Amino acid sequence: MRKFLTTLALSAVTALSLTSCAAGPHQLRRTVDDWDHKMYVNNPWIDGVLWVVPVMMPATMLAWFGDVLVTDAYAFWFNDAWDGKGTGFEHLKVEATDGKFSSLLIEGSGWLKK
Repeated sequence: MRKFLTTLALSAVTALSLTSCAAGPHQLRRTVDDWDHKMYVNNPWIDGVLWVVPVMMPATMLAWFGDVLVTDAYAFWFNDAWDGKGTGFEHLKVEATDGKFSSLLIEGSGWLKK
């Protein structure tokens, strides 16, 4: 019975700590995305090589794992859950060198519309 209660308690703590991990500011993943974006704007060939050689994908996966275990759970449980307001993420400002695309969430933007 003691083993069952210990397992149940551990499962409850794990479930509570990981419930917020699907959403959050995703600081580590978005930082990797900003790095990828900056690299692509400055030199698309090197960025392409980093995707083919598998650097970007493992970096994204490691960042996702870190977000799930630390940053998203922290932001949710210590900031956002209690006041009902989400924590934002400020993206790195990268100056476009050859035009730019807009987020599809911006009014008036479209697919592949520069």
